[in-house]
Amino acid sequence: PLLPPAKPRGRHRSVDLREVINGTLYVLRSGCPWRMMPHDLPPWGTVWWYFRQWRIDGTWERIHGTLHPKVRESEGREPTPSAAILDSQSVKTSEKGGLGHDAGKKVTGRKRHLVVDTLGLLMAIVVHAANIQDRDGAKLVLSKLAGKYPRLQLIWADAGYGGQLVDWTRTFGGWLLEIVRRPPDSHRFEVLPRRWVVERTLAWLGRSRRLSKDYEALPETTEAWVHIAMIHLMLRRLKPT
Repeated sequence: PLLPPAKPRGRHRSVDLREVINGTLYVLRSGCPWRMMPHDLPPWGTVWWYFRQWRIDGTWERIHGTLHPKVRESEGREPTPSAAILDSQSVKTSEKGGLGHDAGKKVTGRKRHLVVDTLGLLMAIVVHAANIQDRDGAKLVLSKLAGKYPRLQLIWADAGYGGQLVDWTRTFGGWLLEIVRRPPDSHRFEVLPRRWVVERTLAWLGRSRRLSKDYEALPETTEAWVHIAMIHLMLRRLKPT
């Protein structure tokens, strides 16, 4: 019921939308090109058309926004979160993607900026060039939270988001940006409080081979794939059988 109905005029819809979803998830999980979809699924051009159309009209985001509070309620939480975690992931791109060099992580490609709740579920994402600094990219993704989560009060982030961003976050949304720092005497990897949640979310996304590298020409397409990956995860939590 969350998918757009068929148009009242023109040629009647003959494809099964469930099969369209299956084809989309096949490309997402396998990472194969559209033209290499199995023949027992709808034609690749049909599945691609629906994927693109639902990206443009916001269908993927609406489905994600509908499922998010349902999963939280099934976990015994409030529908909207009061705390969130902010982080970014730099990934390499193919020849189609816009390039930028992340000097810190030594990656040439794009950067995915995510905000997740304490369950690790996606709240907002922005994909941009990797040469944009974390503080500037954080403003882009935090701007997407405005007006959507009235209970949100606290956001955790790493030391790369300190400085003027703390004041900007308080002024823009009235949120407290708390920096979770590594212990000063630590010289090895440690699981830091709260920050590990978003790292786990990035690991969940890594299960989808289409997201192991950025193959898309448009950053909006990558954002749509991330939403679909989280939709798949949330549906499996709501209907595990």
